Amino acid sequence: MHCPVCPAKDTKVNDSRLSEGGFIIKRRRECAKCGFRFSTLEQMEILNLTVIKRNGAKEPYSREKLEAGLKKSLEKRPYTQEKFRQLVNAIERDIQKKNHEEIKSGAIGELVMKRLKSFDKVAYIRFASVYRAFEDVKTFQKELSGLLKGKKVIR
Repeated sequence: MHCPVCPAKDTKVNDSRLSEGGFIIKRRRECAKCGFRFSTLEQMEILNLTVIKRNGAKEPYSREKLEAGLKKSLEKRPYTQEKFRQLVNAIERDIQKKNHEEIKSGAIGELVMKRLKSFDKVAYIRFASVYRAFEDVKTFQKELSGLLKGKKVIR
């Protein structure tokens, strides 16, 4: 690991800690040349996974696309970066549990909706309205009714 301050190529790891259920490693480092201390994060990355789109096109899995879709549905909703990272990691673990080299975008959408439903119900409805392409108010109402079943309606 290169030092971010000086051009030294050698840094020493002083401490390593597991974070977020063991899926991220945080390392404290120190430059051997200038003594600058900094931290790095190692995070799991899904490799060799192909997403099959609805139109049949194939593209490599992109964490950035997943995060962008989630952020769009969570726009103006209260959440922390820590909770957001945990959500993304949980969805990626669900994807990896499928243990396939190819996955349909629809399967990813269902996994996202499952996790969003317990994370933030408003974000869930936003995501579902785009993902399921609600065509009319009745379809939207049906989804809301399913979400509210067994829940006390606050007025």
